[in-house]
Amino acid sequence: MKINYNGKIFRPVQNTENGETTSETTFLYKQNGNILTSEYSGGKIKVGHLIGLVSEDGSIDIRYHQINEKGELMTGICQSTPELLPNGKLRLHEAWQWTAGDRSKGSSVIEER
Repeated sequence: MKINYNGKIFRPVQNTENGETTSETTFLYKQNGNILTSEYSGGKIKVGHLIGLVSEDGSIDIRYHQINEKGELMTGICQSTPELLPNGKLRLHEAWQWTAGDRSKGSSVIEER
């Protein structure tokens, strides 16, 4: 599935308890070639940035960093797999791991708005 994420806005619809994103977190994706970037904020996150590489199949290899409401700098890695919904919007299934703090793993789902 050839996907261009440029200009798409995503919001979390599901996250494991050890995650910091909530339904109030908004991601604005920008893509240039196969390079993806995003600024995000909302909910428990004051500000965050991610950078990733988009594969031919639309999956994304991501690294992220964010400042949470406690003032902590958190970092992590994420593998994101796209699903095309019947309404034409995208849903991303994410498997992630903190590279800061307890280094725990989690999963989340975000959907295009």
